[in-house]
Amino acid sequence: MVEKQYIIGDFTTQDTWRVFRIMAEFVEGFETLADISPAVTIFGSSRARPEDEDYQYTLRIARMLVENGFGVITGGGPGIMEAANRGAAEAGGRSIGLNIELPREQESNPYANIRVNFRYFFARRMMFVKYALAYIILPGGLGTLDELFEVLMLIQTQKIKPFPVIMVGKRYWQGLLDWLRFTALKEGKLSLKDLEIFKAMDEPDEIVRTIKDFYEEGHPKALRR
Repeated sequence: MVEKQYIIGDFTTQDTWRVFRIMAEFVEGFETLADISPAVTIFGSSRARPEDEDYQYTLRIARMLVENGFGVITGGGPGIMEAANRGAAEAGGRSIGLNIELPREQESNPYANIRVNFRYFFARRMMFVKYALAYIILPGGLGTLDELFEVLMLIQTQKIKPFPVIMVGKRYWQGLLDWLRFTALKEGKLSLKDLEIFKAMDEPDEIVRTIKDFYEEGHPKALRR
C-alpha cells in the first residue's frame, strides 16, 4: 500500500481540512458578535471618497443610527464602509467591521472598534444576516448587488424572518427598480409580494424611523435568526 504523504501547508488545499478553517471563522464570528444587537448592516461602494455625497450621507445615517441606540455593521473596508464605521465610531457607538481577504488586499478602515476577518464570503455573509435587524443599501457595484439580492432571496424563500431592506439613492437605483417592476414582474418572474420585501428611501429621518419602528413593534426574535 502506498502511504500518502503531506507536506507542510498541504492542509490549505485539502477540502476536508478546510472545514476546520471554516468552523473557526463561524466560531470567532459568533463569539465576537454575540452582544452587538441591535445593529444595522450598511452596504455600498468601496470606491466612494470622503468628499463624495454618498460618503457624507452615510456618515449622517450612521451617526443617527447610533444616536437611536443601534450599532453599525459593515464589510470593514474603504468607501461607504469606512463612512459608516466612521459615523458610528465618532458618535460613540458600536462600529463593526467584517473584513474579507481578497487577492488584491482590501485594507481595513481604521474606524471599526469591533473587527472580525474572514477568508470565506459565505461565513462573513452569515454574520451580516444573523446580527443585523435591517439592511441599508447605498449605491455600489457587484458586491453591493450580491449582498442585496442574497438577502432578498432569503426573505422571499422564508429562510430568514423579514426585516427592513432599504435602498438609498432613488436616482441611482431607479433603473433597477424599473426593470424589476416593468420587465421581471410583467413577465411573471416576480410577484407583487416580492417587490414589497424592499423599500427605496432617501431621507435619513425616514430611514432611521422605519428601522426603529420595526425594532419597537415586537420583533425581538429578529435579533437571533
